[in-house]
Amino acid sequence: MTEFNAPNEIRIVRLYDAPLQAVWDAWTDPAQVAQWWGPRGFTITTHSKDLRAGGHWRYTMHGPDGTDWPNNTKYLEVEPLRKLVYDHGGNDEQAPLFRVTVTFEDLGGKTQMDMRMALASAEAAAQTRQFIKQAGGDSTWDRLAEYLGKRCADQDRFVISRSFEASRALVFAMWTQPEHLARWLPPTGMEMRLLRADIRTGGGTLYCMSGNGLTMYGRAHYEEVRAPDRLVYTQQFCDEQERIARHPLAPVWPETMRTTVDFTAEGPQRTRVTVTWEIDGPATAEERAVFLAARAGMTQGWTGSFDKLEAALAPESGQR
Repeated sequence: MTEFNAPNEIRIVRLYDAPLQAVWDAWTDPAQVAQWWGPRGFTITTHSKDLRAGGHWRYTMHGPDGTDWPNNTKYLEVEPLRKLVYDHGGNDEQAPLFRVTVTFEDLGGKTQMDMRMALASAEAAAQTRQFIKQAGGDSTWDRLAEYLGKRCADQDRFVISRSFEASRALVFAMWTQPEHLARWLPPTGMEMRLLRADIRTGGGTLYCMSGNGLTMYGRAHYEEVRAPDRLVYTQQFCDEQERIARHPLAPVWPETMRTTVDFTAEGPQRTRVTVTWEIDGPATAEERAVFLAARAGMTQGWTGSFDKLEAALAPESGQR
């Protein structure tokens, strides 16, 4: 059986709904890189960028707490529209922290990014993986998807993606079988009761979430349920009689949201879940601004749900 990555590697594979040229430009143009590079809440300042073998990209990442993180990248290979190889973190006094190889492939108008970070040992890879998780580093690639959606399709989106150590069929079942969905989907501190559950194309759910001093109702309409790789549904807040309402703490939150969930097999027992959230139908400028400003909070909320999904999928949970 082929492993997803070598023990000393961190591998990230993403499929972007954007042409190859657009993805390459987003990676290599400093003005575009500044729009998405780094975890949520971080910004960067590029001091110099010489995109050629032997050239350097020197930049500073600015954390949300005001901490500055100087970075130095040395390019070893640059094949336009195809491949970048570079060392990250080295300077005259220290060796690079790791080597990155990233390839870009045109898949019929979409672009697959395959990125491998090679470290000195499996232990170093595990430590770096944990650091990336704690810093929210995976959100960098979600931000790239959001940036490309705006640049290429003028769509305001929220994207979050995570890999789970479970088969695609099992992960899909956790999203489509009501008894499982209610266990992990609610935000931390909330409980979910499904008052009606008909999860199929054309079906829908009515649910109640309670906790943290709140009780709220919502409904979902499933536009597509395609096992084992995709779900598409719209979602609205409502009351017990399913009359449309607004979020009790955000009265200018958009009325209707569309959620697309893609399930990608990264191995027989490894599945990447990508959630794309966008406004469905008309919305005011204020509603759109509230949606965009909430991305950090949405990341926190989905991360809590994904943590519970990961626990539910663990071998000791009995779901396998």
